[in-house]
Amino acid sequence: MCAIAGEGVTVPAIIPRVTGLCYGGDYNPEQWPEDVWVEDVALMREAGVTLATVGVFSWAWLQPAPDRWEFGWLDRVLDLLHAGGIAVDLATATASPPPWFSTAFPASLPVTADGRVLHHGSRQAYCPSSPDYRAAALTLVERLAGRYGDHPALALWHLNNEFACHVPACFCDTSAEAFRGWLRERYGTVEALNDAWGTAFWSQRYDDWSEIIPPRATPAQHNPAQALDFRRFSSAEVLSLCVAERDLLTRLTPGVPVTTNLMPTFTGLDHWAWAPELRGEGRLVSTDHYVMGDHPASPAAQIAFAADVSRSLAAGPWLLMEHSTSAVNWQPRNFAKPPGRLVRDALGHVARGSEGAMYFQWRASVSGGERWHSGMVPHAGTDSRIWREVVELGRHLRALADVDGATVAAPVAILLDYESHWAQEQGSQPSADMTCFDEIARWHRALWRAGIAADVAHPEADLSRYPVLLAPALYALSDAGAANLTGRVAAGAHLLVGPYSGVVDEHDRVRTGGYPGALRDLLGVRIEEFYPLPAGATVALTDGAHGHVWSELGRANDARVLAAFAEGPVAGSPALTRRRHGAGTAWYVGTRLSDGFLGELLADVTAGAGVTPTLPGTPPAVEAVRRSHPDGTSFLFLLNHGDEPATVPAAGEDLLTGGVWAGPTQVPAGGVVVLREAAAAAPLSQVPAQARPAAVEAA
Repeated sequence: MCAIAGEGVTVPAIIPRVTGLCYGGDYNPEQWPEDVWVEDVALMREAGVTLATVGVFSWAWLQPAPDRWEFGWLDRVLDLLHAGGIAVDLATATASPPPWFSTAFPASLPVTADGRVLHHGSRQAYCPSSPDYRAAALTLVERLAGRYGDHPALALWHLNNEFACHVPACFCDTSAEAFRGWLRERYGTVEALNDAWGTAFWSQRYDDWSEIIPPRATPAQHNPAQALDFRRFSSAEVLSLCVAERDLLTRLTPGVPVTTNLMPTFTGLDHWAWAPELRGEGRLVSTDHYVMGDHPASPAAQIAFAADVSRSLAAGPWLLMEHSTSAVNWQPRNFAKPPGRLVRDALGHVARGSEGAMYFQWRASVSGGERWHSGMVPHAGTDSRIWREVVELGRHLRALADVDGATVAAPVAILLDYESHWAQEQGSQPSADMTCFDEIARWHRALWRAGIAADVAHPEADLSRYPVLLAPALYALSDAGAANLTGRVAAGAHLLVGPYSGVVDEHDRVRTGGYPGALRDLLGVRIEEFYPLPAGATVALTDGAHGHVWSELGRANDARVLAAFAEGPVAGSPALTRRRHGAGTAWYVGTRLSDGFLGELLADVTAGAGVTPTLPGTPPAVEAVRRSHPDGTSFLFLLNHGDEPATVPAAGEDLLTGGVWAGPTQVPAGGVVVLREAAAAAPLSQVPAQARPAAVEAA
């Protein structure tokens, strides 16, 4: 990525061989005759492509038999791309073992909880714990590094592909033995494991490590702690594959950065454990995101959440490695994007920190399981709306080169713990409607509608730069996490906690003495009993608001009751409370408020902390996001998601058109304006402590 970002500002090149923002996508030349390859490179140049991901699913072409290697075709592809000025993100191709491998090593195939073997014939047909798979994969990686490590086209290594998206866990005997080894390292003794898992229940006490198996199909519910630990193990086991490839490539080709495409809204992995392994010198966090057509949230809100999670995981530069030009192929109804959305969706990610926009895939396939997935070159060819918008986006990304390296400063952190999500969404909970991840995204949408930028963060992370902390769904909370939140509130932060939070520890053991358990004293409330609501039912509160899904019986000890439940068996119990603690404030809401009332509550909490929208006065249909460089150079992205032009109280040079707005700025219907602001305040994190508002400094 570029080394120039604003006048007088130098940003270290994350991908040294790519200048400016990255643009391109997955390129699968093995699906096409060679006479198409030359045309592909010419079209990439026309579109402004700077980076092509090559070889993701090419293992069977690189190694068609155990003792035969064929690299000639890939040599020609990389040479063609380099001659066309296009850098290569070269995949290790380990994401899909070829049929010969699965035939030769049947024990490497993954097994489901009910004992079904998942055979080759699609992709990702391997057990993460298989030593045969690991050995073959690393041999392939070593061969690729030896042949292409010095190739002038090589700009980035792409490890595997979407790790664990189809097989987040394997239950075979090899995995069982690996699980036992992981447990021995975690607990040390069987006695300690019995205590953590609560095996006194249902006669589950273990006397020897050999008795322990993964949570395979059983007559009734699994031990929750066992199932939670297996999720942790499975995420760690897949991560070990990623780290093994990364370390081998770092040793063999030390000058070439590495990445893999995470999926932060996919909850099969603990991305807080993964992201640190992809940060730092010679590493890059990249992510994939696809809009869900039947999701209750708008595409723009989905993109904003995914991008904010990606930026937070990266804690620095990140790259959108995959999204779609139009329809995908794997949803029940695969909707095409209307005109204009291809550009707006891509720039929505760039606005929130991505160092470019990449796609799956370059040329739409004509065969295979993804033949109906859109591409940069669609089935209709270049005489198509998609192609014209692809070329338009390429022009825009070239015009935004100076944005590369600029960051987004967010004053709010939404607390997200993947392990807590795993625990909460196991069976035998008080209500199946008390989902976790969707609720976190819903709170994010409320902030998005208000124009307030937000990060996500783990509850045990350093939260000192955030004046506002939100915990929509934090079912499981460790003592360390509870102490961290208590300390931040004492130091001046404003914390809002949602219902059913803090009620169990990291082993999914209930914290006794009254809910919300680990946060009971901080919040100043004591809940005795949960009263889930019937499907679709609501409950009235004394302040005129309504809750859904959840209510609870309890009392406020030393918290101020702002609203109580007004009806039903919990009438009179606190529904919304506030308590001062040290220099900060801890809020608690004991039900799930409807979207409108949730927005009003978040407005009260953020206003009390001195947090304001990115651009006050922005029309509701316009999304405003600011990226800034350390010297104060800033870029204001204005994305109009409405059907009418909008007037925005902003001024600056529009990088996409070259025009200058003295203010206000007109944003076309469905369009995007990116302003280089003449003079903008430095991001909050860059402001010297003595210059910060008191409410912020206290946090």
